[in-house]
Amino acid sequence: MQLIALEAVRDGMTLGKTIWNDAGHPLLQQGVSLNERSIRRLEQLSVQYVYIDTALSKGIEVVETVPQVVRNQVVNEIKSSFDAVQKADRKKIAYVLEQKALALSKDLDALIAIIMESSEALMVLSDAFLYDEYIYQHSFQVTLYALAIAKHLKYSEKDVKTIGMGALLHDVGKISIPQEILQKPGRLTDQEYAQMKEHTKYGFELLRNLYTMPLLVAHCAFQHHERLDGSGYPRGLTEKDIHPFAKIIAVADVFDALSSTRVYRKKILPVECLKIMDEGEGTAFDATVLNALRKSVVHYPNGTILRLNDGARGIVVRQNPINPLRPVLRIFEQDNQILKATHELALIDQPTLEIVEIEADYVLNK
Repeated sequence: MQLIALEAVRDGMTLGKTIWNDAGHPLLQQGVSLNERSIRRLEQLSVQYVYIDTALSKGIEVVETVPQVVRNQVVNEIKSSFDAVQKADRKKIAYVLEQKALALSKDLDALIAIIMESSEALMVLSDAFLYDEYIYQHSFQVTLYALAIAKHLKYSEKDVKTIGMGALLHDVGKISIPQEILQKPGRLTDQEYAQMKEHTKYGFELLRNLYTMPLLVAHCAFQHHERLDGSGYPRGLTEKDIHPFAKIIAVADVFDALSSTRVYRKKILPVECLKIMDEGEGTAFDATVLNALRKSVVHYPNGTILRLNDGARGIVVRQNPINPLRPVLRIFEQDNQILKATHELALIDQPTLEIVEIEADYVLNK
């Protein structure tokens, strides 16, 4: 399978990987021949990248760390929890959230087991999630990134569980934000943005009195938009006053926001997200946490076309478990000449070679 930008997809190409919607239903099945109508439909859904079956990418597999069935189950539980709390009588909100948190805790245990048992960098595909379901998918993916960071930093089992629950519920306060603000496709006004920022306080108030939940879970909701230099909200805390768990969720939150498709902004690939976040290292984001994220996630997904500094082009065949920045490539072109026979190249063994460009719009006309 080859990862390709949607604008480079042409009529007659074969879809290499099923595209799912937020409800866990397939939008387009693997193996379908794409046509102008289906391509336009994907454009309308703001899908930025798809996997295509090509001769060049034969044998390359793309498998998400978390199976689709598990993703669907957890996302649906998050949605059910948020909906139930939103509809609950004011006097019963704490009870309802307590019950829902217990159900989420069981799902979290399953996610933790998957992340902890995986020996490879975290692979998450989030190309086809629709706008009105974004908050639930976002909560799920932030949890995956936060767990991967916690694993790399070798937190205890108890702390990993608290970090995971804090990530799952970090945005629960958004149930108190008007839908017209949450779903506004354009930039928020100053007044709307001020109202949106209140979700951190709402989340803290919802979570702080839960008997079965550590108070730190509430502080994750309260502090995940704080920044080391004091530029965050709601309280403008600086590094020494921000809890380490909140620092983890802050990094996971921004990484997912950058790497997910939104109606008002295009999705960008993981390595590009990390380059943007590098600018905030030590000022907005904790350097140790950001470095843990770099080492925990796939930078160049399998099937991505890359150009090297020696003029070669290759497609990512598999990941390097030691260094996600140095994947294994199938070299098929050198100095704009298609090779008669491809060969594999492990970048970890070639220190002078550097990736100079991701070519998501490359199509081999052969």
